[in-house]
Amino acid sequence: MDQQAALERFRQLPPVQPRELIGLWRGRGLPTGHPLDGVLENLGWFGKRFTPDMKADALLFDGGERRLLAIDPAWVPLRMALRFSSFGRTQAARNLFSYIGRRLRAQGPVATVKTVTYEGVSSAAMVYDSKPITDHFRRIDETRILGMMVIEGDARPYFFELEQVVDPAAATAGTAS
Repeated sequence: MDQQAALERFRQLPPVQPRELIGLWRGRGLPTGHPLDGVLENLGWFGKRFTPDMKADALLFDGGERRLLAIDPAWVPLRMALRFSSFGRTQAARNLFSYIGRRLRAQGPVATVKTVTYEGVSSAAMVYDSKPITDHFRRIDETRILGMMVIEGDARPYFFELEQVVDPAAATAGTAS
């Protein structure tokens, strides 16, 4: 699917209330021709976690040993990541990330969940604390959400799907520290 088709699909889906996001969600990118297509998956992206106080771990990665590693996006040079995104899909990038990932660890939640109006529809969104990024959410079904990441100043949205993890203990034993 291309970006226009993904955007049309997003527009047709019903909104999500922020409280409906509370919990752990497994993510996967939707290939639409965006520069970041495949990058997060190559680096071991798990998904996102939303807490009852409407805060979020925006970037959860497989930390090994059935643990999750929350990364602080403040450490990610966004424009460089977009420009050199093809590197992010390589084995070398995966190796580098496995080496430096723990040094990029978040010291707590890195985003806030709130209701945001996009194209006249009010729905849950995750606003990054240190980056000009907003993830807008719409409901696909009872356990799946379509996300659209919008980077301020970049007209190309990145689309992803989140599936609610019903039994978090089965997905992970904890959070990497």
